[in-house]
Amino acid sequence: MLYPELFKQLEAVRWNMERDIPWDRFDPAQLSDEQAQTIKMNAITEWAALPATEMFLRDNRDDSDFSAFMSVWFFEEQKHSLVLMEYLRRFRPDLVPTEQELHEVRFEFDPAPALETLMLHFCGEIRLNHWYRRAAEWHTEPVIKAIYETLARDEARHGGAYLRYMKQAMSRFGDEARAAFAKVGVLMASARRTAQALHPTNLHVNAKLFPRDTIQSRLPDPAWLEAWLDKQIQFDAVWENKVVERILHNMSLLMERSFASVQELNRFRKEMMAKVGTPPLAPA
Repeated sequence: MLYPELFKQLEAVRWNMERDIPWDRFDPAQLSDEQAQTIKMNAITEWAALPATEMFLRDNRDDSDFSAFMSVWFFEEQKHSLVLMEYLRRFRPDLVPTEQELHEVRFEFDPAPALETLMLHFCGEIRLNHWYRRAAEWHTEPVIKAIYETLARDEARHGGAYLRYMKQAMSRFGDEARAAFAKVGVLMASARRTAQALHPTNLHVNAKLFPRDTIQSRLPDPAWLEAWLDKQIQFDAVWENKVVERILHNMSLLMERSFASVQELNRFRKEMMAKVGTPPLAPA
């Protein structure tokens, strides 16, 4: 089991909301209305760990080890939402999300293959780590800069934990796991060729609710994410390349095979698909 060891590792570096956030450094002159609005949207987006956890527990019913780890992941992700709301409560109480705004992003996700979902969220943690690092650079107010830096480190650790479960899955399922991870890896490393940000909160997950079946579509401002990325934190090609490089680097370590480009990873995906007899992947 991985859960006991991961619990100890994450417990050892867990931050305290009262002691480790520099609340006394708040500078009101450095917080604009525009910046405060983005904090609200991120607080609601982080609340979506709730339906994601419900999905993980449902689709991993036969894996008690991973399901137990969800207790740690869920706690830390909900804490992200909480610390952002605490920031607003202290400094912009008019923007604290309402309970209804939070509940709006809790809806059922359609069942999906557990291995593909695991890889999807691994890539999502990598992407969110980079988004939050860039947000910390964009913000000018010292306390929220520190908060985003703290959240970014958490997301990196979560990615590392998911990677451990991916290694475990490969020892159990072999080429089936390799095929699933390569398939999703190609998709998640191909964001430059898509019209939308490739993150779990921005993907369609419930056919019956389409088109309001993404987390972002259920925010008070559904267009917020794209504006945040493109116009505010300016997550440009340089930063996107950092995400792609991290995905390829980790896939290289995981598969013990070098992938210098998405094209090389895609060739590996085709090899694995041929081995397990899975239909070819549609173009990204």
